[in-house]
Amino acid sequence: MEKRKPEWLKKKVDFGGQHDTEEILKALSLNTVCSSAGCPNRGECYKNKTATFMILGENCTRNCRFCKVTKGAPQELDKNEPENVARAAKKLGLKHVVVTSVTRDDLPDNGAGHFAETIRKIREYLPDSTVEVLIPDFQGDYESLMTVIKEKPDIINHNVETVKSLYSKVRPMAQYERSLELLRRVKDANPEIHTKSGVMVGLGETREEMLKLMDDLLETGCGILTIGQYLQPSKSHIEVTEYVHPDVFEDYRKTGLEKGFKYVASGPFVRSSYNASEGMNAVAKMGADK
Repeated sequence: MEKRKPEWLKKKVDFGGQHDTEEILKALSLNTVCSSAGCPNRGECYKNKTATFMILGENCTRNCRFCKVTKGAPQELDKNEPENVARAAKKLGLKHVVVTSVTRDDLPDNGAGHFAETIRKIREYLPDSTVEVLIPDFQGDYESLMTVIKEKPDIINHNVETVKSLYSKVRPMAQYERSLELLRRVKDANPEIHTKSGVMVGLGETREEMLKLMDDLLETGCGILTIGQYLQPSKSHIEVTEYVHPDVFEDYRKTGLEKGFKYVASGPFVRSSYNASEGMNAVAKMGADK
């Protein structure tokens, strides 16, 4: 039986003001995780002329049980996509550009080259904007990761998504330790790049497991953490175990900061790329204050 959503999870959807953003994305044949993953913040972001670009096609090669992004035969890469992302970012007037992707385990470089070219094009079109990439685990391939690191994005984000004990249930084709190792390798290769990760709650995790996850991320050098409520996209996806109260999210935020994260966004509607510029501004300010 589907759990009834509490009042704090009832968000009014405003479809007004989205048209301009949607037209720009459509004209350039671009996908966004906002639409593909059914993000509850899409209306707000589109209205504010903000979007998180999703490259490497629409179909993902992984079978994560929480994600709405379509699974299926991988599509041929669009060679114009990197430049079109940059063009769209410029039309939207983005000061902080966030790019993510589906997972492409079928590609020799796991899609890393496409990420790198997208970063280069954004730098070309928007030299004064900051760049954040939310990357898959590249199957643990170090060369693929280095392809992205060499382009020096301001933030490399990789979501661990959930606590270690739930990996086989929630994301069976991923590995908790492999995700931590990716974040660790970024900081080892270039300490100047900020690293970030995101996690969902409401899947059956305990507070103790969440605190251990925080410690594990901090050990890799990760400085930015986002925590949000898991919402079941459809009945075929994994069920929600709990709707976590806003007070618990606030506790996680304070605890994360006390433990040593530079920035923590924690709340029912927080998503990894939602208001991502706030995290960028926070860590940039901390650097400037040193």
